[in-house]
Amino acid sequence: MHIPDGYLSPSTCGIFYGLAVAGWYSALKRVKRVLSHRTIPLISVFAAFSFVVMMFNLPLPGGTTGHAVGVTVAAIVLGPWGSILAISIALALQALFFGDGGITTLGANAFNIAMVGSIVTWSVYKLVSAGSLITSRRRVLAAAIAGYAAVNASALVTALEFGIQPLLFHDQHGTPLYSPYPLHIAVPAMMIGHLTVAGLAEGAISAGMVSYFQRTDPGLLKGLSSHSYAPVSHAIAVQQLSAPRLWLVVGLLMLLTPLGILAVGTAWGEWSSADLADPATRQRIAASSQGVAATPSAPQGLQKLSTIWTAPFPAYAPPFVKNAAFGYLLSAMFGVGLLALAAFGVESARVRRTTSEAHR
Repeated sequence: MHIPDGYLSPSTCGIFYGLAVAGWYSALKRVKRVLSHRTIPLISVFAAFSFVVMMFNLPLPGGTTGHAVGVTVAAIVLGPWGSILAISIALALQALFFGDGGITTLGANAFNIAMVGSIVTWSVYKLVSAGSLITSRRRVLAAAIAGYAAVNASALVTALEFGIQPLLFHDQHGTPLYSPYPLHIAVPAMMIGHLTVAGLAEGAISAGMVSYFQRTDPGLLKGLSSHSYAPVSHAIAVQQLSAPRLWLVVGLLMLLTPLGILAVGTAWGEWSSADLADPATRQRIAASSQGVAATPSAPQGLQKLSTIWTAPFPAYAPPFVKNAAFGYLLSAMFGVGLLALAAFGVESARVRRTTSEAHR
């Protein structure tokens, strides 16, 4: 679902950046009003959780790959606005350092995955779990259904964005300038894999995490907004208990990330210009696209925009590491470490400021 640079026209990218900026502004405003700064470590850890979860590629029908997102658990614990920020941070990290998703398309990816995913999760989870106790099994079922719905909603929006490009942006001969496949190919190609595999994976992870929280830290399932109105001592205790335990979960998943490269193939719609020009790869692309071959060469607009940013560790493969599995693990460690350091830095700055104000 990570749309690379070049698959959306500049005007499409501009529209979705506008929507994303509006969403980020609203999220920051609501988080600042509803949640205290003590929740920053939890937003950071869920950004790291999402980042790691998205590194576990799964084989999908047609020879492509996909993955869960981690947006469901983030939205259940942080609420939709905190989740939007956490998942957007993970997406920005992926695009900037690893080339997973584009820079020009970051707004669209944040809209599709962070915003649509968070809002669908929150709505479905609240609807299914309404009136149930925090420890109820219905909460686990609600998380599974919400995860399945969220990933497929995000995939559908992404497929629509892919599919409208050839209709709106083409040369005088009708040749697509950006994404090469129209709606009647893009929508089924994206949705079959997410309906059958990726959505189920998100649902399973979400249900498992909610069940884990019910046993170990049920307070998280009450929503962080309740903590901002609780006594300060209680809110600090929640943070001190929850964040380290969650970082441990992220750390364990991080060590398993080399399993994520066992699935062979590229996610549908994430091919490079070289892939679209390579005969062998074009055959695989056609096989996953109802037998329809892509344009003989990469579309002109795609070629131009695809070179706008070169990530330092493309495809989670540091160029100085020869072993693919070790390079993948190092990339995971770098991403998680960066988020952990950022959380530590922000929290340390807040503590110093609070201490300074207390001594005035």
